[in-house]
Amino acid sequence: MSDQAVLKVVLHAPTADALQRARSNAGNLLREEPGAHVKIVLNAQAAIAALDEPQEALDAITWLCPNTLNRANRQNRAPLQVLAHGAILELARLQQDGWAYIRT
Repeated sequence: MSDQAVLKVVLHAPTADALQRARSNAGNLLREEPGAHVKIVLNAQAAIAALDEPQEALDAITWLCPNTLNRANRQNRAPLQVLAHGAILELARLQQDGWAYIRT
């Protein structure tokens, strides 16, 4: 992609099944387009599943909704990251900043 802008993709997953799809999609995308910027944004059951089911290769690009963590009374674990605001607001801002949104 040397003559184009860097591909920026945010994968949104709200369920445990969607988390598995997001991880698979992110891995596939990064294999085909290693220079892409990819974020996996999780809320609801997907955030809890990510805490319980580590995936070393993709956890560093995975972001959890703070509202979900608070409601579930759960703490983050590294290298997962916590969004500054709720997932809905962060997803809207990422789209506004030119990130392609894909719900898994």
